[in-house]
Amino acid sequence: MAEALLLDCCGSHRWARRVAAHRPYPDLASLLAACDEAGYDLTPADVHEALAHECSAGLAPGAPPAARTALAAAHAAYESRFGHAFVICLDAHRPEEWLDQVLAGIRRRLAHEPDEERSVSADELRALARSRVAHVVANHPETGASGPGQ
Repeated sequence: MAEALLLDCCGSHRWARRVAAHRPYPDLASLLAACDEAGYDLTPADVHEALAHECSAGLAPGAPPAARTALAAAHAAYESRFGHAFVICLDAHRPEEWLDQVLAGIRRRLAHEPDEERSVSADELRALARSRVAHVVANHPETGASGPGQ
C-alpha cells in the first residue's frame, strides 16, 4: 500500500520502492530527506518513467477561454519539443500566480537543450514528490510521519 501511495507522488517505481523500504521514518523531515535522496539517485530511465506518469496541468473550470487556449498551446509546444509533460512545482507561488508561472516557465524552458531540460525536469519532479508526500502526510494523519501506507 505504501508503494502505491508513493507512486502517486512520483511515478518512478524505483523511487517509490526505495522510500517505502526504509519506513518507518522518525519524523516528516526524515521522510522528506529520504524522498530527496531517492530522487537524486534516479537514473535517466527512472526520470523518464516518472515523467510519463505526469500530465500537464490544466486550469480551474471557470478560467477564461483565452487563458485555456494559451496554456494548451504552450503545453503542446513543450510536449512536442521534449516528448513529455511540463512539470513545475508551484509551492512558492499563490494560486492566482500559477498560470503566469507556468506560461513563463514553459517559455523559458523551451529554449533549453534536451539534456538541460531533462535535468531541470528531474529537479522539478523531486520538488513535486516532496510536496506531494508532505501533502499526503498533512492531510492523512493516519499515515503519520513514518510515511504513506503505515
